[in-house]
Amino acid sequence: MLRRNSWRKFVNYFMFSMTGLCALVAVGFLFFILAYLVWNGGSSLSWAFLTHLPAPVGERGGGMANAIVGSGKLLLLASAFGIPIGFLGGVYLAEFGAGSFPFVVRYTADLLNGVPSILIGIFAYTIVVLPMKHFSALAGGLALGVMMIPIAVRSTEEALRTVPLMLREGALALGASKWKTIATVVVPAARKGIVTGIVLDIARVAGETAPLLFTALNNQFWSPGWNQPIASLPVMVYTYAISPYDDWHRQAWAGGLVLLTLVLVANIVVRLSVSGRSAR
Repeated sequence: MLRRNSWRKFVNYFMFSMTGLCALVAVGFLFFILAYLVWNGGSSLSWAFLTHLPAPVGERGGGMANAIVGSGKLLLLASAFGIPIGFLGGVYLAEFGAGSFPFVVRYTADLLNGVPSILIGIFAYTIVVLPMKHFSALAGGLALGVMMIPIAVRSTEEALRTVPLMLREGALALGASKWKTIATVVVPAARKGIVTGIVLDIARVAGETAPLLFTALNNQFWSPGWNQPIASLPVMVYTYAISPYDDWHRQAWAGGLVLLTLVLVANIVVRLSVSGRSAR
């Protein structure tokens, strides 16, 4: 009996140590990447980098202001297209998802989530760029929006399924219709999980480069409107990283640092906002 208890304690301590070590390694990789970006790109970060346009080829200096604004416009378009479709699709699967058709929808969403992003770019190039005969922010936003749909569908469905059944039954017992129950009881109860999934969805597509090479292309200047080529941080970082100029290499590291920082800040702000509302 004593040997059995000793063995159980050993297994317990061993598994606790291994899980803690794996968690430390996972967090360590994130901090290592962030520290590496700060080390290589921190020296190139300045107010001019955030507010100036790129310098002409071969000249030192300049910035990525157009790429920062361009990434924001592309993510705004992608969110306007992908989030509503993904959210409503997730509501359908969670609340009405019984039968063969919802199974096909889930399987298709999972399959689409695993499609390489470059294929999404080719798809958007074929249905948008070729008919319009030019690259544009609209094509880039569509490509990123298509990538957001399956993640939004599955994350919304999983968040809604965590809501206890008794909440639905209580609302229905009080005379509320099915859709009113979903809109006023179920969705608010799952708000925290839904918002977290949407933020992770936006962060996932924020760093995509391949689809934008086929759709938005790039631009060294400001791009007013939505119907012309537009710069974005991932494409600008890629372009600068493969260039033969050392100053562009340093700016590529700085662009990567800005992109990662914006994603981290967005995640922190949304989580704090959701946690604050839940506490009230």
